[in-house]
Amino acid sequence: MFEKSRKALGFEKNTQFVERILFLSFPTALVFVVLAAFNLVDPTLAIISLAAVVIFNIVLLFPLTFELQQIKKYVSKLAKGEIDEKEILALSEDESKELIEAINNMHHFWAQKADDLEAQTISDTAVLDSLPDPIMMIDRAGNIIGANLSARTSFGEKITDKNIDNVFHSNNFINAVSRVLNKESISENLIFYVEKPIDQKFYAHIKQLPWLSKGKAVAVISIYDLTKSMKIEKMQSDFVANASHELRTPLSVISGFVETLQTSAKDDPAAQQQFLQIIADQVEYMSNLIENLLSLSRIELNQDNPPKDKVDVTGIVNDAAKALELKAKENKMKIHVIKEPDIALVLADAQQIKQIVQNLTDNAIKYGTPGTDVTIRINNVDKIPLSKAIKTAAGKAVAISVNNKGPKIGPEKLARLTERFYRLQEHKDKNIKGTGLGLAIAKHIIIRHNGNITVNSNGYNGTTFTIYLPVFDGENQSAAGSL
Repeated sequence: MFEKSRKALGFEKNTQFVERILFLSFPTALVFVVLAAFNLVDPTLAIISLAAVVIFNIVLLFPLTFELQQIKKYVSKLAKGEIDEKEILALSEDESKELIEAINNMHHFWAQKADDLEAQTISDTAVLDSLPDPIMMIDRAGNIIGANLSARTSFGEKITDKNIDNVFHSNNFINAVSRVLNKESISENLIFYVEKPIDQKFYAHIKQLPWLSKGKAVAVISIYDLTKSMKIEKMQSDFVANASHELRTPLSVISGFVETLQTSAKDDPAAQQQFLQIIADQVEYMSNLIENLLSLSRIELNQDNPPKDKVDVTGIVNDAAKALELKAKENKMKIHVIKEPDIALVLADAQQIKQIVQNLTDNAIKYGTPGTDVTIRINNVDKIPLSKAIKTAAGKAVAISVNNKGPKIGPEKLARLTERFYRLQEHKDKNIKGTGLGLAIAKHIIIRHNGNITVNSNGYNGTTFTIYLPVFDGENQSAAGSL
């Protein structure tokens, strides 16, 4: 019966309501017992009076105990976030009303604080994620407990589950982090190198957070990727080295003939005419060489930025064939363009593709047997052949092949055709002009396009260069090959 009553009234088991009633009624009961013992009060009257006191205490304590139970439940639900903002707790006691009002005010105060903190956190996170360089926060043990978007993109989404030792395999970097964590240094700045997965050069700034900062983070690490600038520096040094090496010979020739014209040939018109023509040829060679070197440097500079335009290669091929038609006639050759219907659009840089097609067609005319034809074919293909040297895109592609009927090129020479400044000895013997950079330029353009370039040569069908370009499908091309 008591249990049913307790549940009906909404009382919890351990309210100690009975104990409180007995405790408050005990002094009165003791007085009545003493009075009855000395016959100062009739025992029946004493019992009735004690019952009246107990009932009074029950009436007095019940509302307060009940409302304390309600407040307890309300606060418990409030702590769990289960209270609706519109929910109102109806109480009758003034003290209870004041208490619940104070609790509600405190709840609203801290809820506003939490909202402000969340908004500030979101704002701070957005600012950090907008920064282009990786930023990481670490605790005293070197565990990464926070990282911005750039850090997660560069080093993996699960970077916050790792220790800094497992992210950067560089003793110099790890030692610098240890000095900051051990408070041997307030900040460290260093350049370090990472070999895997690829060779990379980084600049790191490691700094202790101030003592008043809250949370587990004790230091922040900023990383700046210097790999691209390192590549640019190498390209510049290679450019200077290649240019100085290749320009040395024509400059020596020009210097020698100028000296001859100033001395022994200064009164010989025929020799002057011959020597001036040689000087003009060397100047033209140097001009072409410098232009090709500059073109190669520009292509290498943008090699990490894949093109995003959709291009119709049919128009580019037709324009190249028309532009070189006169040169082909001079060699008693014809240019034939053969294409499949409905050639797909490719993901490409139109100007660079035009440069490749014109270069390959010009080479086909230059090195082909006079009186034969140059054939350019355009085909849709299901995939790009994989390469061990360059990364290739997955999916369908367009193939552009340029064939001439020149002499067969041996396999050992085919493998070197895209090397800078490499030229076949037969071409040098025939005094065919060239800088040896055209196919190197073509290779770097193809690398930028995630395509491929192949070459086949035999005695009955001549030499065929084929370039493969990924089809534009509106989505980013995925890498299928390997570097």
